[in-house]
Amino acid sequence: MELGNISQPLYSPGPEAPGSSTPGLVGMVHGFLRLVQPNALPIALCCLLFFLSQLLLYEVGFLVCMAIGLLFIILVPLVGCCFCCCRC
Repeated sequence: MELGNISQPLYSPGPEAPGSSTPGLVGMVHGFLRLVQPNALPIALCCLLFFLSQLLLYEVGFLVCMAIGLLFIILVPLVGCCFCCCRC
């Protein structure tokens, strides 16, 4: 079994994304994900409190989107009910 040159390893470029029939939609989704979560996941685990603060900073985009979504889920039916029931 040949191991090759261990001191100078040769790395391949890695897996490529499969081709898509909807490149516009794929580009829009990737643009949204880069906008919501631009930072890389923090790997340093020196202490739990520091890691949790870094993890919350990492997830802040998704947390804001989730808060806006929950606000719409609660407010849209409530406003619709007010318009339907209170047509003064």
